[in-house]
Amino acid sequence: MKFERRLRVSENRVLRRIFGPKRDEVTGEWRNLPDDELNDMYPSLNIIRVIKSTRMRWSGHVTRMRMRTAYRILVGKPEGKRTMHRWEDNIKMDLQEMEWVRGLDLIVLAQDKDKWRALVNAVMNL
Repeated sequence: MKFERRLRVSENRVLRRIFGPKRDEVTGEWRNLPDDELNDMYPSLNIIRVIKSTRMRWSGHVTRMRMRTAYRILVGKPEGKRTMHRWEDNIKMDLQEMEWVRGLDLIVLAQDKDKWRALVNAVMNL
């Protein structure tokens, strides 16, 4: 997605700023680090995975709350001229991306905390 690409570019820009340019051992010239070297130097989690797992953890919590304002926002349909995704649609897209659950209801799945926690951890460790 376009949004995910922008986030990755921004994350790499920050990492380049933190690690700075490196001097080439052979030529002695300064150079910016390519993405693969940045990932080797900073093996921490990808920002996209962090966002998706946090979104899923929050939605699991909200689905278990039932009949509160946050739950209505999660499953509600936005009104207006602009087409927008619901939170529930975003979570379903994340689940389809993982090929973890197909045809299973998000609300039923989130009721079991252990299964939901395993799912959130799986998203984090993709």
